[in-house]
Amino acid sequence: MRALIVGAGIAGLVAARQLGLAGWSVDVLERAPEPRPEGYMMDFFGPGVRAAERIGIYPYLAQAAYRIEAAAYVDHEGRETARLDYARFSQLAGGNVLSLLRPDMENAALRALGDAPAGSVRLHYGHRASRVAQQPRSVAVAAKDRHGETRWFDADLLIGADGLHSAVRGAVFGPDSGCLRDLGLRAAAYIVDEPGINAGARNRFVLTDSVGRTAGYYGLHDGRVACLLVYRALPGDPQNARDRLRRHFTGLGAAVDRLLELCPEEPYDDVVAQVVMPRLSRGNTVLLGDAGGAVSLLAGQGGSLAVAGAAELAASLEHLEDPEWIPAALAGFSARWQVTVRTAQATGRRAAASFLPATRAGLLLRRWVVRGSNVPPIDRLIARRIVATLAK
Repeated sequence: MRALIVGAGIAGLVAARQLGLAGWSVDVLERAPEPRPEGYMMDFFGPGVRAAERIGIYPYLAQAAYRIEAAAYVDHEGRETARLDYARFSQLAGGNVLSLLRPDMENAALRALGDAPAGSVRLHYGHRASRVAQQPRSVAVAAKDRHGETRWFDADLLIGADGLHSAVRGAVFGPDSGCLRDLGLRAAAYIVDEPGINAGARNRFVLTDSVGRTAGYYGLHDGRVACLLVYRALPGDPQNARDRLRRHFTGLGAAVDRLLELCPEEPYDDVVAQVVMPRLSRGNTVLLGDAGGAVSLLAGQGGSLAVAGAAELAASLEHLEDPEWIPAALAGFSARWQVTVRTAQATGRRAAASFLPATRAGLLLRRWVVRGSNVPPIDRLIARRIVATLAK
């Protein structure tokens, strides 16, 4: 049988691998001309780890992982105000927590594609899906390549794994207005070459202890620095993303000011939002990853759910003998997977509410909680509650 996947992110690539291993013929369309280099650090654990171990991609992910010792909050002078020990949370999560840069995770999924039979999975970068035509027993997608030429792809199954602003979702399920839940924040991410700041941020994730905005950064293996900035948009904000970030974050310390100087002209900068769908499938089309159940990057579960969801979807399809069985299999996957997604989205909403303290009192409360996470026996109480919430 033939599968067409729109989106060569983590969810799309893992689904492509699993379907290829199951004997499907798979085409993957990705609008970007090549794998995206930008991204942010993610913690990978819980259902994602279990799925990765089960399907055999855990070694690829482990090879790309970073060793983070702590998340350190600092004031505008660079002095540490609170520290969260990663070892405690890793221990309570079963000792199996990987810290991964998003592009590294995507590259690991690309390497894992080599496990599928030769020729079973074909990647088409620089192809933007522009139209979806659903038939009773099949589906077709028109995609424009980087030269503006249109090509039609036919398949028995269409998987929309094309992210928060999914073209497949819009074409098959309707406009975004009914399913995007804006959490009131924006997040930006970029990577810059800054060996000096890198040296002071190796093995720890540094975050500004600030009200209404948080800048975080981490030193990568190659001397670069990965930056993540979360803020609330304000009336009159500049249209240009770099100017907007400089408006919000200048003055949070010398390191942050330097990273803002190096910010590329067009960094990743998007709303922090969730995708809330009554169902994930329609006919022979299904949504996967953020396209059908974004939990928000602040929930810390996007990568984990991308892998676990792709594995679950492929398991629902691998033993089908007739394309006519696809709609029922997709409906069953949707019903099961939505339970996991809704639980994670509830966590994401709580994380968004607490990630950016709106007042000085809220900041002091967060500081107290973080400090308490290192004091026995309070550390066990706080850590167990967080891990129990996130690692379901």
